[in-house]
Amino acid sequence: MKVFAISDLHLSGENPKPMDIFGGAWDNYIEKIKASWDECVEDGDVVLISGDISWAMGLEEAKKDLSFIGSLKGKKVIIRGNHDYWWKSISAVRNALPAGVYAVQNDAVKTGNVIVCGSRGWTTPEKEHATADDKKIYEREIIRMEMSLKTAEKMKDENDKIVVMTHYPPFNSRIERSPFVEMFSGFKVDAVVYGHLHGKDCRASRLVEIDGIRYYLTSCDLVENKLVRIL
Repeated sequence: MKVFAISDLHLSGENPKPMDIFGGAWDNYIEKIKASWDECVEDGDVVLISGDISWAMGLEEAKKDLSFIGSLKGKKVIIRGNHDYWWKSISAVRNALPAGVYAVQNDAVKTGNVIVCGSRGWTTPEKEHATADDKKIYEREIIRMEMSLKTAEKMKDENDKIVVMTHYPPFNSRIERSPFVEMFSGFKVDAVVYGHLHGKDCRASRLVEIDGIRYYLTSCDLVENKLVRIL
């Protein structure tokens, strides 16, 4: 079983929204992602999608995009991004998911010998930018991430691997250690996948290693609309 990741698909099947206005990387990007998916993924594999899945404002509107994801090969695990306004109640989301698509929210799901856990995260407070609300949400997300990691730890058998999904980068722009990084190292996770960052001027590294843990940035425009092999 192989594990791949990609994020920030920004689908808009119900009310199409052109993405090429954001630059050439978005030209026919869905077709490119699907081509990479068809080439790489087999039915027993897992694909992680770490947020910003659909532009839809409500769950009914998002169902066409979720159906598209469900039609692709492999098992798909999704997490909420900051633009996923359609994602309200986790129970409602799970009831709407097609077969083969699983939602993680402050908990974990196990397939084969891989446990996927995670939380959305939030903008890392940097002294010159952080608001009181940002700090409050960030601290709440730390608690939620710990809940998720503890759930994964309880599921873990010998030789299982733990992969964390989060939408926001788990460190600041200087890649300094954070409470999230400390948790991931403390729980000895095997990999971390995140998205959120975009644009041709984005200078974030697509792969960072801290304490032997690999952190993968998988925003589709930054990975040339190709799936990234994680495990």
